[in-house]
Amino acid sequence: MKEPDGAAAPRPALREHGEAFLRHLADERQLSPHTVTAYRRDLADLEEFLTGYYGTPDWEWLHVDRLTLRSFLGWGRRKGLARRTLARKLSAVRSFFRFLHRDGILDRNPTRAMRAPRKEHRLPAHIRARGVEALFELAEARAQENSLKGARTLVALELLYGSGLRLGELHGLNLETLDLVGDQVKVKGKGQKDRIVPLTRAAVTAIRRYLPRREETGAEPDRGPVLVNQSGGRLSRRSIQRMVQELLESCGEDGQVSVHSLRHSFATHLLDAGADLMAVKELLGHASLSTTQIYTHTSKERLKKVYRDAHPRP
Repeated sequence: MKEPDGAAAPRPALREHGEAFLRHLADERQLSPHTVTAYRRDLADLEEFLTGYYGTPDWEWLHVDRLTLRSFLGWGRRKGLARRTLARKLSAVRSFFRFLHRDGILDRNPTRAMRAPRKEHRLPAHIRARGVEALFELAEARAQENSLKGARTLVALELLYGSGLRLGELHGLNLETLDLVGDQVKVKGKGQKDRIVPLTRAAVTAIRRYLPRREETGAEPDRGPVLVNQSGGRLSRRSIQRMVQELLESCGEDGQVSVHSLRHSFATHLLDAGADLMAVKELLGHASLSTTQIYTHTSKERLKKVYRDAHPRP
């Protein structure tokens, strides 16, 4: 039987204190449901490892020491997990043990002196300017058909690339946050932090063209989700991914390019055109400038390639 659109996979049940920790993340730290789900998976992996490591399901959190957690990372490496994934899992485990220590459940934190695996320095995948042009030409041609799907896909593209939104931010966007007169949108980013992001004129035009198709679904005309399905409900993350990925593949983009690559392209192209790094940081909603600086490396790598290919003395 086919899973209904947007249906969530069954959540793994966690041991004592695990669910309390997840409630802390959702209610006190106000992390997104997607992030909380990722923490749940990471803790479930740790519990699976510990049951095998101790040879019994009757272990306690106070049994876990630094050596055991290093063995957990080794277990992940043997399963073929990337260093970036292992670093994320260790970050989740650290947060959990800080929670246990802070609440007096443990008298020590075994993760305190642990170092994360060194991350690979992978440059983010992005689409070249010509590829973006081809992508929008196709999306605009489909939007001319005046169907819900065609108009909606162009809006998604304009917001992902034109304003640099994350997939989760686009998914959660409501009509009340759009200012089509002031050409801006209020976005709720990571950690439930709000930021104001400009809208391109092309995005405003695409949204105005889409709104009549949206109303035909029965969705409320002045409020509720921006991107809706045929029944007027909020379009699922998975549907947005499928919709945009199909467009990317139709334009001949390879499998390394994803929906998130549009956000990477937004940042890279702004910096290539001389945009200020601090301004790009604010537009992306990054908490740290170091996160934004990876895009300067992308630009430098491209400059090096141009230099190598074009300089008369190789």
